Amino acid sequence: MYAERASSGLPGAVLWTHTPSASEAGRVLPDGCMDLLWHAGRLLVAGPDTRAYGTDGAPGPWAGIRLPPGTAPALLGVPAHELRDRRVALADLWPPERARRLAAHVEAATDPARGLERAAMALASETGPPDPLLRRVALALAAGRPVSVTADELGLGARQLHRLSLAAFGYGPKTLARVLRLQRALALARAGTPLADTALRAGYADQAHLSREVRALTGVTMGRLLAR
Repeated sequence: MYAERASSGLPGAVLWTHTPSASEAGRVLPDGCMDLLWHAGRLLVAGPDTRAYGTDGAPGPWAGIRLPPGTAPALLGVPAHELRDRRVALADLWPPERARRLAAHVEAATDPARGLERAAMALASETGPPDPLLRRVALALAAGRPVSVTADELGLGARQLHRLSLAAFGYGPKTLARVLRLQRALALARAGTPLADTALRAGYADQAHLSREVRALTGVTMGRLLAR
């Protein structure tokens, strides 16, 4: 069973829990976010995905905090592109003692998701607020602004925006725009918008373009995603 709720302490973050069955295999869709995960006494980091990530249905409860695009690298001290399409133990990224201390705090929490939230809030207090420029980039692309227009409006050169995006989001702005466009389309389709209208409103050329992009980024059809 999967459940999620908005974080009360970190704007834009989402707390979630999931207890899969032993035979269950899932599909995590790319969304431009990074997650701090808790499972079987271990802390892991889920990097930004460029394609759907298949889970193997490992038994036992999972908890996580999904951090909005551009937020996690500053908290973790690791450029996002180094974690692209990866799931990595936090102990492999940090000094082991520091990772163990954070794991102990989460372990002691009655609700691991809340423990993760408190841990992320503590990290945020150490690193300070995220660069507002990153939020502006993410909001512009999430709204469907073209990459070139976004760069011009923010006073960034194409190479500068690309370097910034790799470090903060894990991939270049064009890939981030594709991922965020997919999420716009899914939100519209799940709300009952006909697929032809979904394609146009999300920024695709037509429904066929939408179908190709959905399959390229998720490995399945829109119909199968909506059926789930």
